[in-house]
Amino acid sequence: MHTGGEPLRVIESGFPSPQGDTIRDKIRNIREHLDCYRKLLMYEPRGHYDMYGALLVKADTNDADIASIFMHNEGYSTMCGHAVIALGRYAVDSGLVKNPCSPETRVIIQCPCGLVETFVEYEDGETGNVRFNSVPAFVFATDVGVEVPGYGHLTVDIVYGGAFYAFVADSQYNFKLGEVSIEEIRKAGGATTDALKKKVKITHPENDDLAFLYGTIVTDGQDGQDGNSDTPSSNVCVFAERQIDRSPCGSGVTARIARQYHKGFVKLGQAKQFQGPSKAKFSAKAIQEVMYGEYKAVVVEVSGKGHYCGSSRFSLEKDDVIGRGFLLQ
Repeated sequence: MHTGGEPLRVIESGFPSPQGDTIRDKIRNIREHLDCYRKLLMYEPRGHYDMYGALLVKADTNDADIASIFMHNEGYSTMCGHAVIALGRYAVDSGLVKNPCSPETRVIIQCPCGLVETFVEYEDGETGNVRFNSVPAFVFATDVGVEVPGYGHLTVDIVYGGAFYAFVADSQYNFKLGEVSIEEIRKAGGATTDALKKKVKITHPENDDLAFLYGTIVTDGQDGQDGNSDTPSSNVCVFAERQIDRSPCGSGVTARIARQYHKGFVKLGQAKQFQGPSKAKFSAKAIQEVMYGEYKAVVVEVSGKGHYCGSSRFSLEKDDVIGRGFLLQ
């Protein structure tokens, strides 16, 4: 599948069942013992540098309809909005959710960051757009100064939307989104993430497994409240090992709304439109204030649509060393 052009390889069978009582235990088990399967499916010759995947696993809780582990070029992520949007449709279409109903079918997806409530348009047996309500999203730190090699002194905000992101306006890099190559954005975002990881210690109010900076989101700087809500603001998410999200990035958009709400740029229920490199758009809005540990947080609703684009069956011959996976950038 893909959501807004961002790929999602949904792994249905053939991947050994990871061991562990919780979804995060299962991730540790895969990382330590089964990571060769991630490389087989994400890396070349079957994938590419920016491939993304979702492995369906048994949920820890009866509250979830399905559970998913997310994987990419570096390893495993705590949340993925574009995957949740696609998996919502997939869960209904594949019969993983029994007795779907119109006009929307509710699907609870267990992600490594927590339970995500998803609503799938359903009419006459057909699925459509999907919206999800995020785990609590909050601003971790604002106006963090950092020296980034090749770009000088930058000021960033760090925000959690199921994963932690740094936000930087394109003007700080002396370029403009839409007028510079994706490779330059990849380079700038990656350098910023690397510099921040050396300087800032990330903490999470509930679980240390979630406490790491996942990436940097370069925005067009259009975050003001007086902007037209129907006019999309552009951003590019550089995550994992300098991977580029083709979509607006679901967890990134979640964090961006939390940041805008924190700064008073948007109100509860005020929808904003966001556009990614593929020109696909997500709509997002803060729908509820909550406390998350010591942080004032919001639940964010994000809307989009995932599409099917094919099915595959992969194999590996015993003597195929190259076929186990490699990456060219």
